[in-house]
Amino acid sequence: MHGQIARRLANRQLDAASDLAAFKTDVDNFYLLFAGACVFLMQAGFAMLCAGSVRAKNVKNIMLKNILDACGGAIGFYTLGYAIAYGDPYSTLDRFLGGTTYWGGDGLDSGAGMDTSYMGWFFQFAFAATAATIVAGTVAERCKMSAYICYSLFLTAFVYPVVVHAVWSSAGFLSSFNSVEGGGKLMVEHGAGVIDFAGSGVVHMTGGVTALIAAAILGARKGRFHDADGNPLPEPHTFPPHSVSLQVLGTFILWFGWYGFNPGSTLGIDGYGDTAALCAITTTLSAACGCVSGLFFNFLITLIFDGEGVYDLTMAMNGCLSGLVGITSGCCVMQPWAACITGFISGILYIASSNLLVMLKIDDAVDAIPVHGFNGMWGVLSVGLLADPDLVATNYGFDDRGGIFYGSTGYVLVNQILCVLFILGWVSVTMIPFFFALKALNLLRVDALEEEVGLDISHHGGAAYDMTGPKKEDVEELIAQRSTKHNVEPAPEEVEA
Repeated sequence: MHGQIARRLANRQLDAASDLAAFKTDVDNFYLLFAGACVFLMQAGFAMLCAGSVRAKNVKNIMLKNILDACGGAIGFYTLGYAIAYGDPYSTLDRFLGGTTYWGGDGLDSGAGMDTSYMGWFFQFAFAATAATIVAGTVAERCKMSAYICYSLFLTAFVYPVVVHAVWSSAGFLSSFNSVEGGGKLMVEHGAGVIDFAGSGVVHMTGGVTALIAAAILGARKGRFHDADGNPLPEPHTFPPHSVSLQVLGTFILWFGWYGFNPGSTLGIDGYGDTAALCAITTTLSAACGCVSGLFFNFLITLIFDGEGVYDLTMAMNGCLSGLVGITSGCCVMQPWAACITGFISGILYIASSNLLVMLKIDDAVDAIPVHGFNGMWGVLSVGLLADPDLVATNYGFDDRGGIFYGSTGYVLVNQILCVLFILGWVSVTMIPFFFALKALNLLRVDALEEEVGLDISHHGGAAYDMTGPKKEDVEELIAQRSTKHNVEPAPEEVEA
């Protein structure tokens, strides 16, 4: 009798433990679903920011490209990209890329581990789409739709997944999560892998370098640096944004989405609540400091060189986004004060790199290259300077590995430099020939007349905004009717002298 009771109690305890484990898994899945949805919402932020930044005659074109980023990213990452990024979960050797499984989604299921689950794919897809859409704004107003579709698919299906595999997979040669036998060469020699928690380098720098290559090969918009006869302008012409309201809306949506980007990169909440909370506060502070530093650094520049300081809204918005990009690598290994420093430098770096592009006559319609490319690079390197060794040990398990400002050895900084060099090299080797091939095939740039008229009319059947008013004769008839109704004589028409 006592034995039966004991067995029943034991079974109930097992059932309770099983139910608790299942509940924790469900909570983690919901957390990742919500975080992934926040990251996907950033597509709307990019769309609003880009639409507000371009001229009214190109709004339809840039909005369609943002939609196609999400669609192309889903197709490319499902068919090829995820396999290349994570398709060697049981490898015993460092590998340059995956590919032993997950082709066309084969091997994914709803109840397996994170790398093989539907939820894991969804979260990673949202990141891939973000990398692709960074390029959209840079090449706005002059890039052919065919070229855009080609490079969006190529980036999400091949170029970006190789970077993901190197830095984030369990067999990547730069990865801190390397689990191959012996721990991976970099981890053995340096006692740590690359720390790029949410993707300053993997996502933003990859997209930013691609945008730089595209802009350099595509060329500037008509009238930006040269007049109609091809003569250099004394000062570069600035095309004003057609809607500042859309720009601000896009900025706030992106900031909101970053709370899925950074805290969500814990990939779960059970046991990671403290890390997620740290990511939230460092993300907030870096964005705020980037905004303030960008705004006031630009104010000082205009005050010194023009004699009148300007509080430029665009500098504030892009400074904020630069701070968000800059903290994305180190959001879980930096103290809040270090996040403030990271964001402050990000805002200044944005202003400096934006001016550098103008000096080099590289036309970036939305300043995506300074925001994502240069600050993505800074974000990766900042970890080697400002990472707290205790937080590195807590979140990565590496002992005595932190930023050099903490007196740690320089291994982490060396790793971060290697990551930057790898991304620069890999993206350049793949994307430079790709864009030159598109240019040689006359698939890259629209012709001059189509650009002048606007891509909405020349490619999409009409303008984004219906600006036509009522007919003049209808207005006059309405005025006459109301005047008669109220016994008021219509005002006589003015007679020209």
